[in-house]
Amino acid sequence: MSQLLHLVFGGELVDPQSTEFRDVGAIDVVGVFPNYASAYSAWKGKAQATVDNAHTRYFIAHLHRLHDETNPGSDTE
Repeated sequence: MSQLLHLVFGGELVDPQSTEFRDVGAIDVVGVFPNYASAYSAWKGKAQATVDNAHTRYFIAHLHRLHDETNPGSDTE
């Protein structure tokens, strides 16, 4: 059984209407979570803590969707 891992990250954006980070080196990696519910809880906490800064945004990345085990991988995989 595979895990459905989720990454929560965020930071200050160049423009609140975009997803381009102002400083990639300053991205806040909140963590990797074993399910969507725990990732959502972490995301919500960070989003609520930064609600006063319109340029700061947090995201949930579905890491399990980035890899398809049915397709052959690269030589380095």
